Amino acid sequence: MPPSAAAIRTTALGYLERHPDERPALLPLLALLDSATEPTNRATLPAHVTCSSVVIGPDKRVLHIRHRATGLTLAPGGHVEAGDSSLLDAAVREVREEAGLAPGELCLTPQLLGAALDIDVNEIDANPAEGEPAHRHYDVRFAFYLAAGRPPVVEPRTDEVSGAEWRSFEQVSSPSLRAKLLAADLDGQVQPVNASVVIHDGRGRYLLHLRDDFPGIWAPGEFSLLGGGREPQDLTLEDTLRRELAEEAPGLELGALEPFAVEQATGADGLCVPVQIYTARWVGNPDAVGLTEGVLLRWFTPDMLHRLRLRTSTRDLLLAHAAQTQGSLAVRPPAPRPPHPPEPPAGAGLRRAVPSDAAELTRLRLVMLASAGSFPPDSWTAECERWFTDRLADDERFAAFVIDDGTRLLSCAVGQYTDRMPRPGQGPYVGHISSVATDPAHRHQGHARRVVAAVHEWLTAHGCGYISLTASPDAEDLYRSLGYRDHVGPTPLAWSAR
Repeated sequence: MPPSAAAIRTTALGYLERHPDERPALLPLLALLDSATEPTNRATLPAHVTCSSVVIGPDKRVLHIRHRATGLTLAPGGHVEAGDSSLLDAAVREVREEAGLAPGELCLTPQLLGAALDIDVNEIDANPAEGEPAHRHYDVRFAFYLAAGRPPVVEPRTDEVSGAEWRSFEQVSSPSLRAKLLAADLDGQVQPVNASVVIHDGRGRYLLHLRDDFPGIWAPGEFSLLGGGREPQDLTLEDTLRRELAEEAPGLELGALEPFAVEQATGADGLCVPVQIYTARWVGNPDAVGLTEGVLLRWFTPDMLHRLRLRTSTRDLLLAHAAQTQGSLAVRPPAPRPPHPPEPPAGAGLRRAVPSDAAELTRLRLVMLASAGSFPPDSWTAECERWFTDRLADDERFAAFVIDDGTRLLSCAVGQYTDRMPRPGQGPYVGHISSVATDPAHRHQGHARRVVAAVHEWLTAHGCGYISLTASPDAEDLYRSLGYRDHVGPTPLAWSAR
């Protein structure tokens, strides 16, 4: 569906609130929006709506395109097409077609967000060759920053465009646009325009939001962090986050918000979205918060994340937070082997687990949980055994290493890894070691050291640039002896190749 007259009217009225002196010139536009069923259709005469993109680089220069047909040098722009659902979508498409810039190379400005920077009135000469009489364009112009922070390579379409150039504000070809730019504070510096929060309970659980599976929204049908985009009334990104929470989950009231990271996501429109990530601690029942958007809220532990439909960037954030608060950080390949463990007692062999080991792995996990004072119900045992069977059979990013004496498993450790966002000089994956357990009758014989070292070596061999684990007081000396070190908090440990 093309942009509706009502949506364009909202854009125009928002623009006139900031530029009330232009109302007389735009009254015919408002009349057009009241009378035309498709105000963006080029067959709608004597006037219709077009759009342009004002792409601003970090040096405060504006992208211009030289058009073959007219010989003019202008900001990328043109007519709205049938596949454009909004004027903003049309503006992004024009940049892609005329300048070769992908949507992900652009982001909204923090000053205007998705509001129009300028609405210009252009008188268009008749074009007998196309059968078009003289008419008028109401050109709605949107501002974008370069997401990469520097001008990328511009590759104009050769059939319509003869070249491209970057011009200072003073050299912008359109008088009305030039005046807006000189009066605005658009500096080309990318800043977060969205805020989300990592909500944890302080005991290793994270609250995730299952979004509606509707077309046209960001991450439909996926688990995500709570949060949303900044709106003009938000003075700060903390205001944005608290407003979004009040709208989506009014019973979820957070205390202090701590800045954690800035990530770049991709919006439903394909634009790059810098997101300020906060952390906050909350303990409560997610079913009691009165969720108004999405399907549900649930607590999850890090070792469950790989089972969810979840963005890789979100998984990395949660694992990074867990690493900082529960114990981990950074291995950088090429990694040296950890200290060689002692030889096992006769008859006990180290090997990688297979699906038929699921029952014994479940038994050892129950041993580990019991030592921590947790005693799951019998129904959980069957669920855990099925989970191990599935992972060991089908998940190439999951492995367990065990000590086997020929009759039963004496010790085990589990490793799994996921993608991470690229970081200079570090591996492409993040790993986690968990479920380290030894049968009580066979402790203090070096078994735990051997299985942990085997998992560590397997993770680094697969390119993990980051490995996390949680150290219990009894096991802390073991992990330190394997090269793991303190990071933050009371007991988190990590190993690094340098």
